[in-house]
Amino acid sequence: MQRGRLSRDELEELVRSGDIDTILVAIVDIQGRMQGKRVDAQYFFDDLHEGVVEGCSYLLASDVDMRTVEGFALTSWENGYGDLAFVPDFTSTRRVPWHAKTACVFADVTHVGGSDVSVSPRQILSRQCARLAERGWRGLTGTELEFIVFHDTYEEAWQHGYREMSPVNLYNVDYSLLGTSRIEPLLGRIRREMRGAGMVVESAKGECNLGQHEIAFKYDELVAKCDEHSLFKLGAKEIADQEGYSLTFMAKYDEREGNSCHIHLSLRDENDRPVFAGEGEYGFSDVFDHFLAGLLTYSRELSLLFAPNINSYKRYVEGSFAPTALLWGLDNRTCSYRVVGHGPSLRFECRIPGGDVNPYLAEAGLLAAGLAGVEEGLTRPDAFVGNAYAADAPRMPTTLAEAVELFDSSAMARAAFGDDVVDHLVQAGRVEVAAFNSAITDWERYRGFERL
Repeated sequence: MQRGRLSRDELEELVRSGDIDTILVAIVDIQGRMQGKRVDAQYFFDDLHEGVVEGCSYLLASDVDMRTVEGFALTSWENGYGDLAFVPDFTSTRRVPWHAKTACVFADVTHVGGSDVSVSPRQILSRQCARLAERGWRGLTGTELEFIVFHDTYEEAWQHGYREMSPVNLYNVDYSLLGTSRIEPLLGRIRREMRGAGMVVESAKGECNLGQHEIAFKYDELVAKCDEHSLFKLGAKEIADQEGYSLTFMAKYDEREGNSCHIHLSLRDENDRPVFAGEGEYGFSDVFDHFLAGLLTYSRELSLLFAPNINSYKRYVEGSFAPTALLWGLDNRTCSYRVVGHGPSLRFECRIPGGDVNPYLAEAGLLAAGLAGVEEGLTRPDAFVGNAYAADAPRMPTTLAEAVELFDSSAMARAAFGDDVVDHLVQAGRVEVAAFNSAITDWERYRGFERL
């Protein structure tokens, strides 16, 4: 097993020896954040049945501010906001090296009686993985996350309204070794701590925006990679905080380049043979042809899964390396879907999500759209050549409100995920839109205080 990954027996042995004294039992909320409890490790094994803890149902039905918002079937004041059970998946156990004597285990969510909570993001993805398994397939994925680092602490940033912050680089450091060396003490620590948590680190590089960087990790199975993605985001913030920095994964921090989350995905069969490679045009299989066609056909109506926040849609700017046109191309970074690799490594890169994405929902959306293309036998268009920003092609929605309505009316989404999941995510989107529409921004005050 990869160093930093632990079996249940290994975890228990480390607890008995005193090397682990705290276990994070974590679920992932609608926003993609890890939520849960720090459990005394001895109590975890001695007193908890199978390590199951309970937590309030509002964790899967609240906004970013953790408000108990109305309109969700899962929760209400009338049903008392009861508890849900967090059932550990011991295959997900990892060390958490940036906290002393700590390990983490991800949990699936059930009702206390044992039935599945369908709107839990981890289980939404697991059900799409089960659809793959029915065909004898499994998915491999890698997520590439960009973030911007500041010399300011999180408390300083909050107290100053996130204005006049000091990025760690003052010019474009894309691929610059000098630029990354300026912050190598932080980046190096993040890489080492993530390796200690069982992640296979590939590289770190500078990016275009001021203070923007990326750390890449090797691909993994779908659910395992999303667990890793979530733990990395949490850990990077916590390590930055410990070192006196702050960093953000928000999709669009300023008017310069946004933070992306490029998702690479491929399929393997039961004999570990590539499903996307074949004898057709471009070296594609028929399955890959249909899968790509499904992605292009349905990504617009599934955009809520790829771009879940108000801020997400500000990233889609022409000429910014964030896609606007729903096209695919061979190694073409202007397209929403960039196909790379050959033979066993053949895969697509979805360039739609930003750093704010919930990876479980985005991966579930990619599987649902691709499988719809396979099931419906959709025809793949030719690879787009040229500048996709200037192409006459379907576009991503321009606002969260538009994305919510597209998802709500999507027959494919309702067939793939179920009405309960669609209604839940639609309500979450509408809550966010309503919160934004009621807010008064600095932009409005600057524009209108005196001059309007």
